[in-house]
Order: sequence, then C-alpha cells, then structure tokens
Amino acid sequence: MFSSGQPISSISKQRAVAAIALSTATAALLSGCFAPQTEASVGFDGLQTATIQLEAFGRFVAPGTLDPLPAGTTGSGFFITSSGLAVTNNHVVAGAGTVEVRTGDDPNNSFGATVLGSSECLDLAVVQVDGSDFPFLGWYEGEIENALEVYSAGFPPGGEYTLTGGIVSKADVPYESNWASLDRVIEHDARTRGGNSGGPLVDADGRVVGVNYAGENEFDVNFAIHRDQVLPVLQDLIDGKPVLSLGVNGEALLPDDDGALGVWATSVVAGGPADLAGIEAGDVLVDLAGIPLAQSGTMEEYCEVVRTQGVDATIDVTVYRPSEDQFYEGQFNGRELAASQAGGGSQPTPEPAGSFVTVSDDSGAISVSVPDTWSQVDGSQTTDAAGDPVFKLTASPDIASFLSGFSVPGLRLEASQTLDRSRIAEVLLSLTVPLSAVCTPSESGPYDDSFYVGEYSYLTDCGSAGSDVVVVVAEDVAGTHLIFLTAQLVSSEDKTTALEKILSTFTASF
Repeated sequence: MFSSGQPISSISKQRAVAAIALSTATAALLSGCFAPQTEASVGFDGLQTATIQLEAFGRFVAPGTLDPLPAGTTGSGFFITSSGLAVTNNHVVAGAGTVEVRTGDDPNNSFGATVLGSSECLDLAVVQVDGSDFPFLGWYEGEIENALEVYSAGFPPGGEYTLTGGIVSKADVPYESNWASLDRVIEHDARTRGGNSGGPLVDADGRVVGVNYAGENEFDVNFAIHRDQVLPVLQDLIDGKPVLSLGVNGEALLPDDDGALGVWATSVVAGGPADLAGIEAGDVLVDLAGIPLAQSGTMEEYCEVVRTQGVDATIDVTVYRPSEDQFYEGQFNGRELAASQAGGGSQPTPEPAGSFVTVSDDSGAISVSVPDTWSQVDGSQTTDAAGDPVFKLTASPDIASFLSGFSVPGLRLEASQTLDRSRIAEVLLSLTVPLSAVCTPSESGPYDDSFYVGEYSYLTDCGSAGSDVVVVVAEDVAGTHLIFLTAQLVSSEDKTTALEKILSTFTASF
C-alpha cells in the first residue's frame, strides 16, 4: 500500500484497502485537457470514412497456449482529429511491434501507426496514424440517457465495414470483464462482434457516445466505454502517460475447481513496468501486492491494486510461467523477476491471507487488529516526563526481536490525552529521526482517515532485513487524544494485508 513514491492524502470512512487509494491516481484521470474537436468533423453520412480497421503484429500469446500467435490481432477504431489521432481498445494494440491501419472508405489503402498510450484497466488506447487531413468524428454533447438511438460501426470478422443500430438500455453502469475494469459503461443493443472492438458508438448525427469493447451475442447485450470515461484520460494517453496501466495486455482466467488462476499476459508493452520487471507474453500474474488475482474471473482485483497503489509504485508480484512450469517473484518498478519455486505441473491457488485478532492494552483503552501470528502482546501502561499516563500496546511474533532489530514484524501503538495537535510534527520527528539512520525515508505527508487526522512517514530498506516502517501520528477528530503508531513490516503480506488491517482498526477510547 504505502510503497515508494505513493503519497497518502486521504482515507475513507471505511478505512479499508480502497480507503488508502491515492488521490494522485484519481487526479491523473481527472486532469486530462484534451479539447474535443467538433468543427469540421464528419456527421453520420461520413461515419464510415472516419472509422478504421487496425491490425497489430507482435508477440501475442493466447491464453492456454505456449507459442505466439501466427498472425496479429485485429480490431476497429476511429479518428478524433484530422491529424490522425485515433481511439481504439487496449486489447487490440497493446504490446504490438507494428500497427497497420486501413480506412473505412478505402480498405486497400493502408497506413502505419504508432501506439501513443494505452490502459489495460480502461481498455483504451490512442494511436497516431501516419498522414494528415483525415475525416474525424466529433463527440456527443449533453447527457447520455436511456433509449438514445445509437449505431455501432466497425469491422467484425471478415473485414467488411458494418453498421448496426439500437438504443441505449443502461446509460451509465460499472462493468467488470476478464480484460478490463470500468466504472462507466453504456449497455446497448446495437450489436457488436469481435472485430468491432474499439469502434465508435454514435448517435443519429454521428457524434461519439462511447467506444465499443464488449458484446454477448447469445443475449444480444453490448457494451461501450462511456464518453465520460474516455475524455478525461485522452490527453494523458496522447502524451504517453500511463493511465491505470502497468503495461500488460491481460486477460483474467476463469476460476476452475481449484480457484482462480490469475491474469494471463497476452502481450506486454515494450519498455513498460511489466517489461522492465521481466514479465513476458504467456506469463500468468498470480498475485499483486499480496492480493490474489482473478478471484471471480475478472480484472477487478488487478485494477483495484493499480488504482490504489498508482502506476509508479513499487508493487510486489508473483508470476507463473507455463512455458517453464516455474514461479517467479519480483516487483513492478522495483526488483526484476527471480525464480522462486517450480510449478509442479500445475498452478496452485495462492494461499489466502491469514486471520487477524484484536488486541488491546491492559486498560482496554487502545486496540488494533493484527495477524494472529503476532501472538506476543504487551499492554502495560507507562507515564510521560510529567507523570501523566501514556497508554501503550506492543504486538509481535517476538517482541524482544522486534524491539531490537528489523527482521521481525510488529507494532507499537500509544495514546496520550495530554498532548494536542500542535505536537504532531514534533512527535513524528522524534519517532522517525532515529529510524532515518538505518532506513531510507521514502515518503511522508498528511494523514486523514476521517477518524484520525495528522501526519505519516514511510521508510524502506531498514537494516539488513530491508524491512519497511510506517509511522503515523494523529489526533482523533473529536480532539480528545493523540495516537502514535509505528508498524514494522517484513514480508509482502505484512506490507499489504496486515498494514491495511492495522490502519483500518487502530483506535483509542477514553
């Protein structure tokens, strides 16, 4: 959670894993400044001329196989500027070595294209097509409502341009799939098929309502990425900035009788975090930041970690490589993958996180939930220099080793009714200065979980064990006491699940 480069700026009232989601990641999604072009855009009659077919070539390995596909992937897209900027789906082009584009009005005329940016969680990508003076589409203005008449354009299997019509049945809903995790999706019945991925969903005037990306032919249910999910991130994609992306063209494997298997990397974006970590096309991401992936056969867990951690964070990852029957462990934006254990011919389900117990000091004034393996607890009360009581709680698998080094996890939780908010910075400094001599200060900033408000510091590479330490000094919102938390984190489980539990449960009551 509190990995390097990821400031904590707000925590929700639930004080859970999503609670520590970074406002920086959200801000990146809301700061796009792409100005949609409408002047000189074509209308419905010119829809075919502004719709494109894309064919991507590169190392793509289909789920369940060991060899790269003999041909590239295909999909649809559409121009959004006359200069050749075009929108499509991430799963069409991510990881491609080359991309070839054909326009709807002249399928015999091909153009080269460059992938500028892509997002696996939003299933969006922007490409720059070689050339100029292309016909392009404008964007629908106004609220998108149920029963709006819409049309789906694209190139389904066979390569022929098609146009189907229908209405919006659900104007704005979240939707989880095995290759994306979207908050804003349009459900409609303008039928789409495989090759329509990335094509435009437009109204009767040819204005773009959304980007088609999924369909269920059996029930004639089709899905498009909502315009308001697309526009805020367009500029970042055009600029090549990562948007909810670690550079994986992923597909969650459906759970079998033994549980979820993980996220299959169909391809990997060259130079992206996944590529630099050593992940290859055909690998399976088993867990991310200690969270088992694809528990319900979707990308939900993967994308929740990316949203929470941020794309620049150092994130632990476990990978299974079917071609070698070998597990690897490493980090995005950190350690490269290294072999950990043989697979034994199959990929087991990651073990669930251990159970937690609630512990308290001897007076019962302060409490927190910790892993049940932190079985040694000391809740004795002490006094400060003025003789006033300081309520104190220590928990660890081995308190003596925890207090004398960095190889054993544990926490210290204290509360004082005599110190006020003006002392927060002073107390934080007194707790972190000694640690700075043997740890690397990583980040610090304001702390706010709606129950406690104060400051925090996060330190990494502590001692020879390379542990992490988080320090929080905060005042309860009622202003009755200060609380001081120091948690020492050794394993990846400590740094994710255990830390999340600690931060969501520490409290004092007087």
